[in-house]
Amino acid sequence: MLKIRLTRLGAKKAPFYRIVVADSRAPREGRPVDTIGQYDATKTPAVINIDEEKALTWLGNGAQPTDTVRSLFKQHGVMQKFADAKK
Repeated sequence: MLKIRLTRLGAKKAPFYRIVVADSRAPREGRPVDTIGQYDATKTPAVINIDEEKALTWLGNGAQPTDTVRSLFKQHGVMQKFADAKK
């Protein structure tokens, strides 16, 4: 089963995340199947970059986003586009 989740990068006390598609059994820092975005929570406001086409493709293929990624997708409008495409 594939998950869309965050993988942590950056220095100590300065986290930076990539939004990746990975096997649910793989470790957090394991090799991802695909990278679809970036998330930097340390900046004000938080910086979110998402490749919407890749995100919609992976959601359509059955990849399940984690709760945090689902929240980021909702903020960016990806979940709404996915719901509209399913109709």
